[in-house]
Amino acid sequence: MEKVELLLIEKYIHQDEELKQHVEEHKRLEGALGEFNRRRYLTPEEQVERKNLQKRKLREKEKILRILEKYPS
Repeated sequence: MEKVELLLIEKYIHQDEELKQHVEEHKRLEGALGEFNRRRYLTPEEQVERKNLQKRKLREKEKILRILEKYPS
């Protein structure tokens, strides 16, 4: 995410529960993806799971950005 977006998240995360939930889920998915990315080899099933995690992470980021649109930058 951009620096401006990160600053907005930092500013509003404590007062916006929905934002907080999406940020936490995004971080959780990022950690799970990190586990896959550290492996040298992924089975076809793991590759599919990794791709699904990437898509879910992107959806969470999109939700975060939509929430941030309502706050002044």
